[in-house]
Amino acid sequence: VDAFQAWCGPCKTAVDLFQKIRNEVGSNLLHFAVAEVDSIDALEGYRGLCKPVFLFYTEGELVAVVRGLNAPLLRRTILEQL
Repeated sequence: VDAFQAWCGPCKTAVDLFQKIRNEVGSNLLHFAVAEVDSIDALEGYRGLCKPVFLFYTEGELVAVVRGLNAPLLRRTILEQL
């Protein structure tokens, strides 16, 4: 989940990265979503950050968090979680 604030919008670079990885590993394994933290109370703790935050969930449980757009770290985290 790309957790973003309305004033900066979702991270387009990350969307491209996730789509590329999804094409490599298969669409059934990886799902990507964006969430505006200003309108979701459960994500209130992510408000006020000036960099993207990526939340990784498995079976409804938060399993990893990556702060900032670090493509190698995002890729490694995705592949480790799969």
